This record gives sequence, C-alpha cells and structure tokens, in this order.
Amino acid sequence: MARLRIDLQYDGTDFHGWQTQPNATSVQQTIEYALSKLNSNIPTEIVGCGRTDTGVHAKHYVAHCDFEYENLDELILKMNHMLPPSIHIFEVVAAHNSFHARFDAKKRSYRYFIDKTKNPFNNKFAHYSRQILNIDAMNEAAIFLIGRHDFESFAKHHSDVNNHFCEVFKAFWSESDEQYIFEISANRFLRNMVRAIVGTLADIGLGKIEPTQIQDIISKKNRSEAGTSVPGKGLFLWEIEY
Repeated sequence: MARLRIDLQYDGTDFHGWQTQPNATSVQQTIEYALSKLNSNIPTEIVGCGRTDTGVHAKHYVAHCDFEYENLDELILKMNHMLPPSIHIFEVVAAHNSFHARFDAKKRSYRYFIDKTKNPFNNKFAHYSRQILNIDAMNEAAIFLIGRHDFESFAKHHSDVNNHFCEVFKAFWSESDEQYIFEISANRFLRNMVRAIVGTLADIGLGKIEPTQIQDIISKKNRSEAGTSVPGKGLFLWEIEY
C-alpha cells in the first residue's frame, strides 16, 4: 500500500472542525467518504496535521493516507469533483512509508483577521471589531509569547494532551487600511490556544490590561486569567513546514 501526502485547503464555515465526530460534519469525514468511494467503498482513513475547531479555515493543510492509485493527477481531479466547493485538493504526491502528517510537522503558522469596518462580503472569514486596537501595545505583549512556555492559560479545559508546553517562534500584529492581522508560528498548538491569545491581546489593544501582564497570565496556568476566545471564523491555519 502506497503512502500519499495530500495538500489541501478548506473553508471551515460549514464544518465542525477537521476531526471526525458523531452527528456532525467534519472535513476529515468528508474527504474519507470521497476516498472510500474511489476505493471500491472500502473505508479509507486519512490522518491530518492537526485539529482545527468549528468554523476555522485552512489555507494550507497537510494529510496522509495509505491508498493505491496509479495516476495521481487523475486522483486530484476525481477528488475535487466529488468534494464540495469548500474543500480543494491542490497536490497529492507519493511519500515515504514513514511520513506522518502530524508528527513530522516542524512548524505550524496561523493567521487571525479582524476587520476594522463592517464588511458583509468578508463576514465568513474575519471577525469585526467596532473599536480601535492599539497595535503597538499588542505587539509589545506578543513578544512575551515567543519562546518555550507552558500555555495552559490559553488552552481549552480538559484537552487530551500530556503537557501544555509549546515553543513559539513568531508572534506579531500587522495592519492594513481594512484589517488587523495576527500571525503566530509554533512547533505545536493547544486546542483553542490561538483564539484565546488573540482575545487576550485584543484586551491589551483596548487598554483593559497592560502589555506586561501577559507574563502573569502565562505563569498562572489558569484559563480564567486569559481573555475571551475570539470567534473561529477569523482564524486560518496558514502554513505547515516539515
């Protein structure tokens, strides 16, 4: 059986995240259904590079599966024909049998988009803030995220993980005339971590807390110390590096 690497992107609006779950439509389940149809209705499992929450999007997502198919260009065409418009497979290549989409990933990058003005044409892909954010204060605080820290204060309660340590390589805000954009890269992310970080930094941008207070939030390892999680619709898994 050949191992295939699948590179794809998706609009997460109508999905309950990446991972298959009972009584809900997920990206993983939708792709596995298409692959199974192409595999004579034999159930075919696909393994993703990580989980995204309900409503979260992916500009670049990587998965792998064990699947025999001679013409990979034809496989891409058939999968895209069978999948809904919200999922696009843009590359399928043969990979080493030991390749693992999740465990081999070295760096993951996310971006979060906040609209400065109400935009009905962008409503599915950005969070709208009525208030002006102080980007300098948010970037001052974001510096304290860089490095290896215990991020339990930003993790969803009862997450199934052995530890809450992540190494953040980059965290910063930029802005255009229309949006505030947050980018963060790390070796791994906890459930809800980026959305909780963005919510906390937004509180700093609104002057509710001081930039240096994020150090105390991290050290207390208590989710109630951090800010409210922002909506998933503004979050994109942006890039995976191996």
